[in-house]
Amino acid sequence: MKKKIISLSSQFFLSFCSLFHSLFYSMIYIDDISLHEHLRKFFGFGKFIGDQEAIIRNVLNGNDTFVLMPTGGGKSLCYQLPALIMKGTAIVVSPLIALMKNQVDNMRSFVLDDGVAHFINSSLNRAAIQQVKDDVLSGKTKMLYVAPESLMKEENVEFLQQVKISFYAIDEAHCISEWGHDFRPEYRRIRATVNELGVAPIIALTATATPKVQHDIQKNLGMLSAAVFKSSFNRPNLYYEVRQKVDVVREIIKYIKQRPGKSGIIYCLSRKRVEELAETLCLNGIKALPYHAGIDSAIRSANQDKFLMEEVDVIVATIAFGMGIDKPDVRFVIHYDIPKSLEGYYQETGRAGRDHGEGQCIAFYSHKDVQRLEKFIHGKPLPEQEIGRQLLMETVAYVESSVCRRKLLLHYFGEDYSVERCGCCDNCLNPKVQFDGKPYVLLVLKVLQVIREKFKPEYVVDVIRGKTTSLIRSYKHDELGVFGEGEKQSEQFWDAILRQSILHKLIRKDIEQYGLLALTEKGRAFLDNPHSIMLVENQDFTSSDDNDTGISIASKSAAAGSDKVLFALLKSLLASESSRRNLPPFVIFPETSLRDMAIHYPTTIKELLNCQGVGVGKAQKFGLPFVELIARYVEENDIVRPQDMIVKSSPHKSANKVFIIRSIDRKMDLDDIAAAKKLKLHDLLSEIESIVNSGTKLNINYYIQQHVDEDKHDEIISYFYSKAQNDSIQEALAALGAEDFTETEIRLVRIKFLSEQGN
Repeated sequence: MKKKIISLSSQFFLSFCSLFHSLFYSMIYIDDISLHEHLRKFFGFGKFIGDQEAIIRNVLNGNDTFVLMPTGGGKSLCYQLPALIMKGTAIVVSPLIALMKNQVDNMRSFVLDDGVAHFINSSLNRAAIQQVKDDVLSGKTKMLYVAPESLMKEENVEFLQQVKISFYAIDEAHCISEWGHDFRPEYRRIRATVNELGVAPIIALTATATPKVQHDIQKNLGMLSAAVFKSSFNRPNLYYEVRQKVDVVREIIKYIKQRPGKSGIIYCLSRKRVEELAETLCLNGIKALPYHAGIDSAIRSANQDKFLMEEVDVIVATIAFGMGIDKPDVRFVIHYDIPKSLEGYYQETGRAGRDHGEGQCIAFYSHKDVQRLEKFIHGKPLPEQEIGRQLLMETVAYVESSVCRRKLLLHYFGEDYSVERCGCCDNCLNPKVQFDGKPYVLLVLKVLQVIREKFKPEYVVDVIRGKTTSLIRSYKHDELGVFGEGEKQSEQFWDAILRQSILHKLIRKDIEQYGLLALTEKGRAFLDNPHSIMLVENQDFTSSDDNDTGISIASKSAAAGSDKVLFALLKSLLASESSRRNLPPFVIFPETSLRDMAIHYPTTIKELLNCQGVGVGKAQKFGLPFVELIARYVEENDIVRPQDMIVKSSPHKSANKVFIIRSIDRKMDLDDIAAAKKLKLHDLLSEIESIVNSGTKLNINYYIQQHVDEDKHDEIISYFYSKAQNDSIQEALAALGAEDFTETEIRLVRIKFLSEQGN
């Protein structure tokens, strides 16, 4: 009972404080003329956009405010202008050091006194922190940016209790919610710290929040009665596209080179990928820098500044860390890997075209991305796993759908988009054939009805397709009349039917219950009176393949895209060179190299180096007649060559290869090399073959002498020199006799033969 009385007293006290502040701040009356004068004086703008003016007046009147405004909509101004007008210092809670620095630099560009805006975070030394505190206490500082962790530090709490706080601005407020795309536990303790520092109005701002996330934010901050300002999530200047993740690095290089001088951001899942991709882009003539949490803060800050100052065109960043860079003219955002949620995707793509100019959003997708993200989710507590999995499945549904991408995104954020085709996404520009989905929708709704609307989409699909799982048997749903009625269609097909039934408002997904499906009134009406309903199938990403290096091309794909006439000429030249040099054709160039030449038309030795299986040694030793032939062919046939063919890779791209080459030079036992790199001998030999095939000469005679009988060695050499039609191990085994020779013996000697004769 005593605790309850104390709790009620606390609530009464907070309500009293809130009322007092509202009355106090309502005395700050700014008329239309003076407010616009302040806007022009501080920022040079002639007018407000969207809800900015109404939001600012609400803050000036001392009211709690919730702002949901897309990236590029002008959220920052909603707290910056009131902070400059009001007495005291506004505390701005921000999650990223990069974002703080960018905002402070931006603010200082508008006001002469640098002390007007400061930040306190781990990047400052003791002297710099003292300077910040002096400026705040003197009244110079109108905005103090802090991370939630810094806000809660005891020494900062003690300091801020001495400061007149005008209001609190919680930027990137979605971090408060476990359902948000970038949940930060520290954000959930902000309200308690605010109570400790002294109650003042709160303005919470975010660019991405579903209705569930919005409610979670307001409840946690104790501002359920706040004035809510929601802008449309529609960014009409952004183009959305999802591509299969095949040969992705080459695709990215091609894309960027077609847009010289334009700024862009590429998001990757891992720090390692960020480093590798940034380096590869640089090697291929693209000005790019990496940006992730593992880079030294000074270097990271310098990279950010170079991007803002347009000394580089592209920043490659991790999805998890984010950028926090307010650059208005980013022209493209590429997702090398899909993000964990649609909120994350929307926010990251929102960095494009913030000046309302062109903004292209390209995402590469493969099923392997989903598997990786599921592994990350797996180690978390069960409730977080459920949330993470549902958010991920929403992203998968988006990328695999053939429905207008803008419609899907806006629906996710609780906004209707009535236009049938936006005309600015890949699905609308290349629409799939529609079909009448009446029988399929009807089956879905019937299944939901008979299983009493208590299950997730994957369970519903399993019942429709007749998949006998232990869970289905436990509910005896395998005994239902509808069980297995949709077995002829794929799981992907039924996913599409469910997704579009939700878009048509026949089904709703209960977010509170981890995505359980339920019929709507409209869905029940459809059951009573079925009618024609036009649907489209999902995109087919089953053939996509996540190529880790993104550089090599599958031989089947290469064969399909090669110039058949040029390939025939190259084959003829190879036969001629083979005869002239008295070497088997495969020693000079394997067929995969010829096919790559017939795709990319290299006319110089330098360009030839970028074809598969062509290293410096092979290019210099054998390349001249091939590039001369290609140059003549290009000129005679007026060939327009693809400009994206060069995908140079770093010499240290594979640390394994460098280690192997150095170890062999020191005549280290191959078994010891394999053990050092935790490889099997079979896999080590594959690495060595790759090194030799690219033109590097390796001498493994010392190992062969110990492990291959001399007579066997001579017989294998003789076979490859005079009898072999190609370098196939299996054909060599068949010709030499599998009972007398092992695959390892043949591979070792073949490596020696190719190295000595071809490199």
